Amino acid sequence: MDGAAVDEADWDRLVAQLSRGDCTPFLGAGACDGTLPAAAEMSSRWAGMYNYPFPDHYDLPRVMQYISISDGDAIFVKEKVCEDFATRGQPSFADSSEPHSLLAGFPVRVFITTNYDGFLTKALTLAGKSPKTISCPWYLPASADFDKFFARVPSTPPPPQEPLVFHLHGSLTNPKSLVLTEGDYLEFLANIAVSRTGDGTQLVPSIVLSAMTDYPLLFIGYSLQDWTFRVLFHGLLRAQSEVLRRRSVSVQLPPPVNGTIMEAERRAREYMTRYLEGWSISIFWGTAADFCNQLRARMGRSA
Repeated sequence: MDGAAVDEADWDRLVAQLSRGDCTPFLGAGACDGTLPAAAEMSSRWAGMYNYPFPDHYDLPRVMQYISISDGDAIFVKEKVCEDFATRGQPSFADSSEPHSLLAGFPVRVFITTNYDGFLTKALTLAGKSPKTISCPWYLPASADFDKFFARVPSTPPPPQEPLVFHLHGSLTNPKSLVLTEGDYLEFLANIAVSRTGDGTQLVPSIVLSAMTDYPLLFIGYSLQDWTFRVLFHGLLRAQSEVLRRRSVSVQLPPPVNGTIMEAERRAREYMTRYLEGWSISIFWGTAADFCNQLRARMGRSA
């Protein structure tokens, strides 16, 4: 059934696809677990620093919207966020359960991430590759020279030794590019929607769109309950023919639950399975590290 848990056929297919580079990894915040704070943790800390007066202190876009307005300079706030991230260190790339290092070993040509950090580029470089990294220019005015901005993006799939890393939500190397506040998210989604109609500027290069729609996707570090991710993914589905849709895999932590733990978790998983019906997504329930350990074990069996 669509939206079912990962089974043996999913594992066999995923190992084969990754080994050939016939898969597009799509990384979210959970891929940095243990190195960077989760959104709710970061949100609560910044809310405390700025005396956020509302009860939803766990909602990072709303908290950062309040801080940006209170401070009066949204870019300055983003610069402070970048400085904060710079103090957090890096993952242990030698760890066998580290997602970025594991993915860097596959001959994948295009990687997509909504994370700000440069961990994926670092892991690819440590793997002996020469990645090109670029961010979505959602923040630029319509009059900008987008052809010049995308001049470094290849028009055809690059060789596996020179993969492209595309940051949908910006990069720490350019604070202006961060999709951080509630206003940023709304503007980002609106600009992406306009660009997808064909009437606006193309904000996602064709090679990245192809990687999103022509290949199976491996989502690591996302919650499919997140509204931004759901809007993005619905947009991707609209660009795909149902006949050509590939089966993807998503690494998911069990959703937060209320009530008796076992029963609530069962109902939460059932909800997620039904929600994903028709999306052709198989779910791995666990952390990114759990997934990496199992994937390495499966790769050893297929060797």
